[in-house]
Amino acid sequence: MNAPKGLPLWLKIVTGVVSVALVAGVAFTAFWFIRLQNNITKAPLSAGDTRDTGDAVVNDKTDRLQILILGSDTRDGKNSQYGTSEDSTGYGHSDVMMLLDISADNKRVSVMSFPRDLLVDVPQCTDRKTNQTFPARNGVMINEAMAEAGIGCAVDTINKLTGLKVDHFMMADFNAVKELSKAVGGVDVCVSDPVFDPDSGLRLAKGNSQVEGEQALSFLRTRHAFGDGGDLGRIKGQQAFLSSLTRKLKSEGTLGNPQRLLQIADVVTQNLTVDEGLASVPTLLTIGGRLKDIDVSKVAFVSVPTQPAAIDPNRLELVEPQASQLFAALRADLDLTNPGATSSPSASAAPTGTAAPPTTAAPPAPAYNKAIQPVAVANGSGVGTRAQEILAVLTGNGFTQAVSYLANPVEQTVVYYGADFADVATDVAALYGIPATQVKQAAGVSGVQVYVGTDFASGTAYGAASVPTDVVNQTAKDAVCQQVNPLYITQ
Repeated sequence: MNAPKGLPLWLKIVTGVVSVALVAGVAFTAFWFIRLQNNITKAPLSAGDTRDTGDAVVNDKTDRLQILILGSDTRDGKNSQYGTSEDSTGYGHSDVMMLLDISADNKRVSVMSFPRDLLVDVPQCTDRKTNQTFPARNGVMINEAMAEAGIGCAVDTINKLTGLKVDHFMMADFNAVKELSKAVGGVDVCVSDPVFDPDSGLRLAKGNSQVEGEQALSFLRTRHAFGDGGDLGRIKGQQAFLSSLTRKLKSEGTLGNPQRLLQIADVVTQNLTVDEGLASVPTLLTIGGRLKDIDVSKVAFVSVPTQPAAIDPNRLELVEPQASQLFAALRADLDLTNPGATSSPSASAAPTGTAAPPTTAAPPAPAYNKAIQPVAVANGSGVGTRAQEILAVLTGNGFTQAVSYLANPVEQTVVYYGADFADVATDVAALYGIPATQVKQAAGVSGVQVYVGTDFASGTAYGAASVPTDVVNQTAKDAVCQQVNPLYITQ
């Protein structure tokens, strides 16, 4: 009996080709995985005990993500041409600080910038390398937060300042910007006039230009060329650059192209430091992939509201209550591109207690005449027109004799009442959803006083966050031309 014939030649060839392809695919994947993994430098996410041990581990694929983006001024290695090591002490300063917020459904991204000159309180931080603990500091520039104890201290500072919980961080140095701009083939920018800044080396003609390498870095670093020559002008330039970069990556389909993502990741990770949770190739690619379908009109660039500091006009401080409103809107996960959008009271973090929503059903008739009750609104919110909005609720609900006046700013809203006015105070508090714990009897109060604090600076439902007006500088859809500082216009 003859032995069975072997496989047909064509099948042998196909089988061989498939086998080679599989081996090549595995080798290709292994090569990139090992290469990128070796590129990554990592550091601790926190320098203190600011994160609750009960916090759930974030799912990088499906959860909302808060990623702190830092630009280091370190002058080591490839960055030595930008100054000496004395220009950057300790772990360096974070001359760029942005909080990237990706919504769980991948439909919205907010990028909030913090000026380097902003004065903040830095919590106690411990250097995880040396175990040296540095005491808390008050009123220091935010870019100094990581100089002593490392990047984790900058993360802790942002958590303390905003009430948010940063999930990851990415810190890039000067060289990362140059290499990224080269990898994407340049980034389009625009200036209102021909400009030259000898300090940063930026030199551009009027109108649109494409920058990469040194000129891209100069565009992002220039501190004098834009606006009035301060840090806020530089932030607008950085936001315009990132907007342009986002449009380019989106239009070219880069974020949906694994090969292009790997090429970009290769040059970026060589100059990048991330936290331990982000220090893996699959995680980095996952986050990049989440943004591939984003609507560029829903990528919002905002700046923390600031003003010249009272103690030093060359530094900045938060403007209240606008800053608190912005942080509350972010905590409530509101769409910053939708001005006036409001969360339910339970969706935001009210400073004290849990505010019940204002009653919508008609309450039983009170045992008093609303029209003659002495109710006053003390405006301690810091917003000059706030009393009128609060007063309108009172008069619209029958308290027609209510009056208002400006008062000293306070942090918490309280409804005070005098003897025999407890029932009126309770009803007034219910109109706004103010918790019962913030309804108090007080000597010297005749009737009822609604003392409005900075925690109730907008809206008519206490504890509900709302998006401040004019908070968005631009979206990634907008191509914005930078206004050149007249002192740096060239002919």
